[in-house]
Amino acid sequence: MEIVKELFGIMPGGGKVYLFTLKNHNGMTAKISSFGAAVVSLMVPDKYGKFDDIVLGYDNLQGYLEGRFFFGATIGRNANRIRNSRIKINNKVYILNKNEGENQLHGGIKGFDKVLWLPKTYINNEKNQCIELSYLSRDGEEGYPGNLNVKVVYTLYSDNKLKIDYSAISDKDTLVNMTNHSYFNLSGHASGSILKHKVMINSDKFTVNDKSSIPTGEIRSVKGTPMDFTRLTRIDQNMDSSYDQIIFGNGYDHNWILNKSKNNMEKAVEVFDPYSGRFMKIYTTEPGMQFYTGNYINEFHNCKNNASYVKNSGLCFETQYFPDSLNHENFPTPILKSGEYYKQTTIYKFAIR
Repeated sequence: MEIVKELFGIMPGGGKVYLFTLKNHNGMTAKISSFGAAVVSLMVPDKYGKFDDIVLGYDNLQGYLEGRFFFGATIGRNANRIRNSRIKINNKVYILNKNEGENQLHGGIKGFDKVLWLPKTYINNEKNQCIELSYLSRDGEEGYPGNLNVKVVYTLYSDNKLKIDYSAISDKDTLVNMTNHSYFNLSGHASGSILKHKVMINSDKFTVNDKSSIPTGEIRSVKGTPMDFTRLTRIDQNMDSSYDQIIFGNGYDHNWILNKSKNNMEKAVEVFDPYSGRFMKIYTTEPGMQFYTGNYINEFHNCKNNASYVKNSGLCFETQYFPDSLNHENFPTPILKSGEYYKQTTIYKFAIR
């Protein structure tokens, strides 16, 4: 089965953006764009064998060029927020570009989600199909030190599994913390609210946020709080809670500390949609995961199939180092040493029940 390559659009500077369609023998497909190395579409069967696109996105390149919500995008150099857009590496302070008040979010004004990636190779065989996208983030880009060579590889397997492998190497010590920002709706991207989905997060603790959704440094147990997803729980069960963290985030927008051994691939999340019967498991090598319930989605332009996306139309599971990690000594460090390799893997596996 061949990987289909098609022109998705032309960048303002003239660069061509391509869309690659990976397909397995079960009919599951993943469409990946070379702009933002983004997941544009993910077609997965429900319990009746009907295929639906289960990720939010745009119908055309213009949507991704103008989009504010990071639909499906590869995020970097740093996922999530950095307080006051300042980091210190080797006792040197770096001032990063601000794009959320005084803070930096998801890599800055022009993060990895807004650049053209090079689809160097794509390989396919009988069991899987994959595409590799690469990008050179130059020294000083968005304020970060080091020339950083980045690769993202998407692989679609015959057992309805989509794997994302990230790797990077820099010529200076720098910060690297990448993720994917797909918004999932297991009922279908245009089906409305995800609040009846059930979620399990393999975590007993989370990082407490302030009113700006940036960690204070406190680590708190989920036990006895609305943050407890240690068993499959309907998302809306505690969404109207007066708990400070729910109020601060206008819903869930927090980092959970995953119950796992360092750098091992382990299960982080289960998601079940009773309506469609779709069941998703997420595995990752990362120490944390941002669970976001799409609390600020407000998109009516260029959405796929003329859809409108509003609050709670999609769910994000952003596997990552903890937000603002470099500014908290008790958090795992996302520093990448010069000449060493950054590697991260996250897997999304789909089934029905």
